[in-house]
Amino acid sequence: MSITAQDEARVLASVPKGLLIDGQWRDSQDGSTLDVTDPATGAVVATIASATAADGAAAMDAAHRAQAAWAKTAPRYRAELLRKAFDRVIELADDFAILMSIEMGKTFAEAKGEVLYGAEFLRWFSEETTRVAGRFGTAPDGKMRLMVQKRAVGPCLFITPWNFPLAMATRKIAPAIAAGCTMILKPAALTPLTSLLFAKVLQEVGVPDGVVNVIQTSSSGAVTGPIIKDARLRKLSFTGSTPVGRRLIADSADRVLRVSMELGGNAPLIVFEDADIDKAVAGAMLAKLRNMGEACTAANRMIVHESVATEFSSKLAAQMSELKVQRGLSEGANIGPIIDEKSRVSVHELVTDAVSKGAKVLTGGQIPDGPGYFYPPTVLAGVSKDARILQEEVFGPVAPVVTFKTEEEAIAIANDTEYGLVAYAFTKDLNRGLRLAESLEVGMFGLNTGIVSNPAAPFGGVKASGVGREGGREGIEEYLETVYIGIADPFDS
Repeated sequence: MSITAQDEARVLASVPKGLLIDGQWRDSQDGSTLDVTDPATGAVVATIASATAADGAAAMDAAHRAQAAWAKTAPRYRAELLRKAFDRVIELADDFAILMSIEMGKTFAEAKGEVLYGAEFLRWFSEETTRVAGRFGTAPDGKMRLMVQKRAVGPCLFITPWNFPLAMATRKIAPAIAAGCTMILKPAALTPLTSLLFAKVLQEVGVPDGVVNVIQTSSSGAVTGPIIKDARLRKLSFTGSTPVGRRLIADSADRVLRVSMELGGNAPLIVFEDADIDKAVAGAMLAKLRNMGEACTAANRMIVHESVATEFSSKLAAQMSELKVQRGLSEGANIGPIIDEKSRVSVHELVTDAVSKGAKVLTGGQIPDGPGYFYPPTVLAGVSKDARILQEEVFGPVAPVVTFKTEEEAIAIANDTEYGLVAYAFTKDLNRGLRLAESLEVGMFGLNTGIVSNPAAPFGGVKASGVGREGGREGIEEYLETVYIGIADPFDS
C-alpha cells in the first residue's frame, strides 16, 4: 500500500483530541495539553488534551456511576458490542496502522499486523462473554448445597505502554467489557492517538457512557496516584517496566487492590547443535526484531551451542544487515525508529559496554546521522558473561550471542535473570523440548518458533516479569470475583 501525506493528514484529523469522560470528549480542566511526535522525524504531529488529577477524579466518578447498571447487562449484549468493535477495527485497519506508524514508528506492515492481532482480543472475548459459568453441588456431608457464582470485579484502571498502543488496550479492555467492568484507560503519553481512535470506535458501536473513559496525560503519577487510592477502584492492570510495576504494586498494597502486572522481559533464545540453523535464524529474526526489538517478548539473549555459533551468528548478521532502516511509512521499510532519543542512547550504551568487554560487532552498532531516532539492527558475537546487555532488558534491535556446551549449561544461562516472561528454543529433539518446557523459569515457551503471542492463549510471566494472565480462557478471570453461596439442605425439614 502506497501511503501519501494526504492519507496521513486524513487519519490524524479523524482522531479525537480530548479526554473521554462519561461519554463526552473534553479539554482538561486546566487547559493542559501534550504534544505527540513522530519518532522518525521528531516533528510534532498532534497536540491533545493532557489530563489533570481533577480529570482523573471525574473519570473515576463516571466509571463508578456506570458500574452497577453495566454489570447487570446481558452477557449477549456485551458480546455483541465487542463483536461490532472487532468488525469496525478491521474496517479501519489501514487507518489504525498508519496512525500507529506515525506516533510509534513501526513499519506499516508491522502496524497492520498489530491491528489484526489486537482486534482478535475483541473477537475472542466476545465469544468468552457468554461462557462465564459457576457451579452447583452438594456438600460432602450432604447438609448444604454449594453454589459458586462469578461477578464483575468493578471499576478498573488500565495503564498501557507505548510500544503496542492498540493491542495493549484491547487486551485489557475486551475482557473487562466481557466481564461487565467499567474502566479508566491511561495510555502512554508517547503514543495516545491510537487509544483515542479506538475509544471513538467503542463509542460508535454503542458502548454506554462511562463504561470506557480515556485520560491521556503528561503527569502520569499525579493523575493515576489518587485513582489507585480511591476506595471505589477495584482493579489495576499495568503493562510496562518492572521498576514501575513494583512501585504500582506497593501503591496498591494499602487497599489490597487486585492487580495484574505484565512487566519486563529478558528472553533467551536457545539454539541447540541439532537445530535447523536456517529455521533458527528465521525464528530469531522474528523474536528479536518484532517492533524494532521494543517488546517485552523480544529475544534479548541468543544462547547458541558452540558447534553452530559461528554459522548462526554470521547468517543472522547477514540477514539483519540487509534490512532497510527508515520511516515506517516509507516504501520498503523493514525497521523503523526507536521511540525517542533517551531510549536510543540506552540501547547504544549497552552495545558500547558489551564491546568494551570483548564483544565483536558483526553488523550495526553505530548511531546513524540524520533526523529521527534510528538504530541499525546489530549482532554482537563473543559477548562476555559480565556484560550489562545480558542482564538488562534491551529495548532495541540488538542481538548478543553467547555460547554453551551442554543442555544444563544452556538452561542455567537462560534462567540467570530476574525476569521470566518467555523463552524460545530450537531443537529437533522433542524430548529435549519437553525438558526445557519444565526447566525454564518462564510463563511462556516457544519451541521451534519465534512468536508465541496469541489471543487464545494466556500471556504472562513469572518472577519479576509480573503476575496474572491476559488472553485465553484465563484472561477474563482477571476481571471476575468468585462468590460462594451456601444453601441449607432443601430436604432437611
